Amino acid sequence: MNKTTSLIASLILFVVGIVLAIAGNFAHGYVTSQLNQERIKMPVAEATASLPQASQDALKPYLGTDLDTGPKAQVYANNYIWEHMMASSQGKTYTEVSGAFMKASKDPTADKAEVAKLGELRQTLFMGDSLRSILLTAYAFWLMGSIALYAGYAVIAAAALIAALSFLRRPMTSTIVTPATFGTPRHA
Repeated sequence: MNKTTSLIASLILFVVGIVLAIAGNFAHGYVTSQLNQERIKMPVAEATASLPQASQDALKPYLGTDLDTGPKAQVYANNYIWEHMMASSQGKTYTEVSGAFMKASKDPTADKAEVAKLGELRQTLFMGDSLRSILLTAYAFWLMGSIALYAGYAVIAAAALIAALSFLRRPMTSTIVTPATFGTPRHA
């Protein structure tokens, strides 16, 4: 690759890197602004005391702060909402509770209070799953933004390296070996 081609390639890579970095920053900013609109606070230590230790440990760095980043959204969804959902349903998922509710609601001999209780639990789990889906989608977009941002930085660094190497490059001199000179001793 000659010097001009190297410089053109580095310029193109630089532009691509800038676009990736801008896209990553946009994703982070957008996720943060949308999460801030919801005014969600991460739980305080007392609210996590009943959770499994792994969930308490995951939540600990964020206790009492605003839920305003993708990683916080992921931790809140997986270690706070999910744990409360599982505790309220004795480990059953929305699908399992919904199936039990549908079956009980069609049974004329079923206890009406029990059917109502299943219906409320079903609604609670549905709302929990919906919240988790929204928060985990925010995390996914944050993660894509992070990937774009770091890829942008890497591409910018590669562009700078290619440009620097093209300026340091020296034209190579080469000796052409022809059949007439091949095998002729140099010292002769």
